[in-house]
Amino acid sequence: QLQLVESGGGLVQPGGSLRLSCAASGRSINPYAIGWFRQAPGKERERVSCSAPGNTIYLDSVKGRFTISRDNVKNMVYLQMNSLKPEDTAVYYCAARWSYCGGGDAMDYWGKGTLVTVSS
Repeated sequence: QLQLVESGGGLVQPGGSLRLSCAASGRSINPYAIGWFRQAPGKERERVSCSAPGNTIYLDSVKGRFTISRDNVKNMVYLQMNSLKPEDTAVYYCAARWSYCGGGDAMDYWGKGTLVTVSS
């Protein structure tokens, strides 16, 4: 089956940039929708972005700042985060489901998460 491992989290100043990586193994990511989710303490998990064949979506608050991309040769997915704000602080998760990005967080495969802290 599909396994996902996130990396790249850390501490960054407001206005800074960070790139998260999601390494997939077990299966090719090509037929899957791959999404990035985040959850801050005391808040609900929210979908940051999702990439699927013919469809790419972003949370309104990250549009123009975050970019999701794939490297099919390396079987990896990335989230480039620019102009980071303190409210972006959260644990970020990589997740996958077959074929398409659904309306919520109904994903079948999840990584363990990587912490992003945006602070001075």
